[in-house]
Amino acid sequence: MKNFISKARLFFCLFAVTAIVSCSKDDDDNSNPSNTISDVVANDAGLSTLESALVKANLTSTLSGTGPFTLFAPTNDGFTNAGITSDVLNSISTEDLSNLLLYHVIPSSVPAASVPAGPNAKVIVANGDSVFVTNNSNGVFINGIKVIEADITASNGIIHKLNNVLIPASGNIVETAQADTAFSYLVAAVLRASTGSVDVVGILSGSNILTVFAPTNNAFRAAGFATIDAINAADPDLLAGIVAYHVIAGRIFSSDLTDGAMPATLAGGATVTIGVSASGATVKGMSNTAASNITKANIVATNGVVHVIDQVLLP
Repeated sequence: MKNFISKARLFFCLFAVTAIVSCSKDDDDNSNPSNTISDVVANDAGLSTLESALVKANLTSTLSGTGPFTLFAPTNDGFTNAGITSDVLNSISTEDLSNLLLYHVIPSSVPAASVPAGPNAKVIVANGDSVFVTNNSNGVFINGIKVIEADITASNGIIHKLNNVLIPASGNIVETAQADTAFSYLVAAVLRASTGSVDVVGILSGSNILTVFAPTNNAFRAAGFATIDAINAADPDLLAGIVAYHVIAGRIFSSDLTDGAMPATLAGGATVTIGVSASGATVKGMSNTAASNITKANIVATNGVVHVIDQVLLP
């Protein structure tokens, strides 16, 4: 009997110790809640639009996975700045939205200090496309868009906040212009110019990397081209010279523009003058009385970048 009681006491003691250890383990698990990229996004009120987009695109589980990942996270204001409202998000198909969001993901963990200096170093993102990064004394830039808050850590990677949305290229420079009705006059000018001695369409669709300052339809009207018919009646070689004066070599994002710079254009090397101030960036032709405002910057094309301007540049 004494032997039985001793064994019973030993059993209860072991049970008590096991229970204590188990409770302690549960406490430890509860003190370390999940902190994946998806969790960080969900817990940040300033990223609520992004959270909704990730849910619709079925990417929350992906960004809760092992990773590591780097997410360039547009804030709520970033979606607004890009003109992407909740209604727009609702109208985008799940597949297209997934592609857009994966354009913001690098399948590795890249802190700000490890972003290549560039300028505009090519980096492959999770949808198989490319972004162009710069890391200099002014900060870190992705496709010309500045990181406004860097190195937010998660258990499976890192987050950098943006005040805009990264939009993948929809085609080359000509195709990009053709996809936007605000450039219908510019497209007409490019097509008409190509009927002359210069293949402007071929140049703007080719493999050479270019930057185009793209005047809007209203800008062409203000410059004396009242209608597309007026453009189609103009001398092709004259139009070729005008279009060429809006093109410079290289991929020049807004983050690359410097005040007072005078880059050469494809119009025989004739220069334009760049202005950069707190109110934004401008570009001025040699015969313009006032500078043209860059009203929308950093539209990515497969062979360069487009900046929207509100005046036709005059050499």
